Amino acid sequence: MKNSQSEELLKTPLYSLHNELNARMVAFAGYEMPVQYPTGIRNEHDYTRNTASLFDISHMGQIEIKGDNVAQALETLVPSEICGLQTHHQRYTVFTNDNGGILDDLMVTRLTDSFLLVVNAACKIQDFQYLKKQLNNISGIEWVDAALLAVQGPDAQRIMSQFNNSLAEMPFLSAMQTRIDGIDCLVHRCGYTGEDGYEISVSAGHAEQLARHLLRDERLKPAGLGARDSLRLEAGLCLYGHDLDESSTPIEADLNWVVAKKYRSDTAQPTNFPGADIILSQVHNGAGRIRRGFLPDSKMPVREGATIFNSNGEKAGIITSGGYGQSIGKPVCMGYLDIKYEDSNDYHVNIRGKDISLIKTPLPFVRHRYYK
Repeated sequence: MKNSQSEELLKTPLYSLHNELNARMVAFAGYEMPVQYPTGIRNEHDYTRNTASLFDISHMGQIEIKGDNVAQALETLVPSEICGLQTHHQRYTVFTNDNGGILDDLMVTRLTDSFLLVVNAACKIQDFQYLKKQLNNISGIEWVDAALLAVQGPDAQRIMSQFNNSLAEMPFLSAMQTRIDGIDCLVHRCGYTGEDGYEISVSAGHAEQLARHLLRDERLKPAGLGARDSLRLEAGLCLYGHDLDESSTPIEADLNWVVAKKYRSDTAQPTNFPGADIILSQVHNGAGRIRRGFLPDSKMPVREGATIFNSNGEKAGIITSGGYGQSIGKPVCMGYLDIKYEDSNDYHVNIRGKDISLIKTPLPFVRHRYYK
């Protein structure tokens, strides 16, 4: 695996197809990725919400771990329960540091004789090195030479079920091995848009063939990173490096549910994941800040980095993600709010010398429609 940050931009196996489809390409996490296609981000966003879109997320890292006691070993790195994860099921979790901060968020799938980890593109090299160092008694830690495609939207089930009827009834956060157009695929029922959908892991050499086959269905259109970001923001989902980083704990990020129940109960089992004492103290006593959603009282989007003030002009927090919520027809944003200002409803940011009121609102901004 090359260090893409110091070399020429890498390309996913679908690079030629993106150019053929006239995608606008941008640098992202060391890769040249499609940010949008000729229809534009807004149309791609709406199409995903109403029909279904195909996203190339092959820049993400896929790591397979084989060996004895892998589940127990992974539980020394994350606050979630991995030992209880059933075969062909998936779980969202986070790597934590000794201060309880988040090194990366990831998906873990238990396969028949191994575990598959999907990690963020910008963190994947350091994640791989971290796993090799921390799990040095496990020799079977390898990169998976595979692309990752996401089919997202309310028509995703109908599109995918034509290849295998069993795909229609897959539970949310489950996995299944199948063949599409004669190609071996590992299909997960998941996604990061708030819509029902699937993520398909396929060998790099067959990725373009698979993508072209999927796009033969007229209901499925390509979409880029721009729409993916606006969709995940409306769904109130975190983006690593923005809403999550090493300075934020899972509790501050309002991700309490990633901490296993066996650690949170009154008869909690012993813990040994990094930062456990700090994270569990916050579980029981509360954190000093908390991630919250806001609706700006303006047509102008409020962007990352804007300071949140209370009515007395005191700094109350900071915005970490913001943009236009196309599905609700108004700007949306989220960020961290100091807990001592949590009970207030009078917040504002100052954009170019103008105060813009913020209305605190429950997340997500758009209801999740995952398959249950």
